Amino acid sequence: MKRTVNARFAIKSWDEKAYSEVQGLPKLTRATVSKTFSGDIEGDSQVEYLMMYRSDGSASFVGLERVVGRLNGKSGSFVLQRIGTFEGGQAKESYSVVSGSGTGELRTLRGEGTSSVGHGSEHPFTLTYELE
Repeated sequence: MKRTVNARFAIKSWDEKAYSEVQGLPKLTRATVSKTFSGDIEGDSQVEYLMMYRSDGSASFVGLERVVGRLNGKSGSFVLQRIGTFEGGQAKESYSVVSGSGTGELRTLRGEGTSSVGHGSEHPFTLTYELE
């Protein structure tokens, strides 16, 4: 049976560096980001994003994020695969739990979600999931 959890996350740190910056080509960067979750998901995460910036400031990105904590009272960890775009001040992305990445009481976790967030200190997070 699928369930949906609602949480919020705050970004604790964002360290982004260019790894390919060539005149006339899109800039490529890597960002290491730490977050704290509250609500139906409680815990911390770290995500590695790879991003490509266009000349107009918009971007496309992919990322892997390990979340460690509790989901609806069950403890463990899992990894989210993220893919999205940044345009007009909004990051729009979809994410899914990587198969086989769950540990502890979350070892059989499967799930997915989407989000659209702007700049700010806290952001909503929703995950529709199943635990076998």
